[in-house]
Amino acid sequence: MTQPASFDPTTLPVRHALAHEIERGWRRLAEPGTWWTGSQRLAIAAEARNAPFCGLCQRRRAALSPYTVAGEHVSLGILDAPMVEIVHRLVNDAGRLTRTWLQSMQDAGVAEEQYVETIGVIAMITALDTFDLGLGLPQRTLPAPLAGAPNRQRPAGARRDLAWVATVAPEHLSAADPDPYTIHGNKNIHRALSLVPQEVLNFFDLDVELYLKDHEIRDFEHEYRALTHAQIELLAGRVSSLNGCFY
Repeated sequence: MTQPASFDPTTLPVRHALAHEIERGWRRLAEPGTWWTGSQRLAIAAEARNAPFCGLCQRRRAALSPYTVAGEHVSLGILDAPMVEIVHRLVNDAGRLTRTWLQSMQDAGVAEEQYVETIGVIAMITALDTFDLGLGLPQRTLPAPLAGAPNRQRPAGARRDLAWVATVAPEHLSAADPDPYTIHGNKNIHRALSLVPQEVLNFFDLDVELYLKDHEIRDFEHEYRALTHAQIELLAGRVSSLNGCFY
C-alpha cells in the first residue's frame, strides 16, 4: 500500500504548516543536493529503510564491539560498499562510530561533504517515515528523482574545529552560501551539518514544525502546540533515552 501524494486536510488532522513541510521534505529528498544527485539521494533513503533488516548489523549490534564482526551487509545493491557501510552504521549503530572508522570511509573514497549530506538524507527519511508510522499510515513509495546536477559548493569558511568533519561557524559563513543560522539559530546542533548548509535548512525546516521553533522552545508563557512544553519534552526525553542520544 502507498500513501497519497499529499495530505488531505479533511481526513488527516495535520496543521497546514506541518503538512507543507512534510511535502517539501519528500520533494527535497528527490531533488539534486549539494554533493549527491536526486537519484543518489533516493538510493541512500532506500538503503536507510533496508538497513534495519541487515543480518550483519544485527550481529554487530549484539557484539561488544562492532569492529570485531566481519561480514557483508544485506543491501539493495544500488550503493557501493563504503556507502552501504556508512548508511547501515548510521542507521543501526551510530553511537559506536569512531574517528578511525570515519577516516577509513574517507580513505575508501567517500568525501566528508558526501558523508555529511548522507547524514542529512538519513535524518530526513527517518523523520518522514516515523511521522507516517506515528499516524498509522502506510510507508510511502519513494518519489521519482528530479533531474539536475549537484552544485558541489563547499563553504569557504569550513574548518575542522568542532567535530570529526569540518563545520562552519556563523561568523565564517560567506554570502555565497545558504544561511541556515538566521532562520533556525546557531547552536552546535545547527552547526553539525553546516559543511553542507542546505542540509541544515532541509532538516530544520521540517524539525521546527515537528517540534518547536528555536525561540519557542524556552517561551514557557505560550503553548504553540496541542501538547504542552512539558508533554513534548517528556516524549523527547524518552525517545532520546531509547535511541541512546548523547546530546
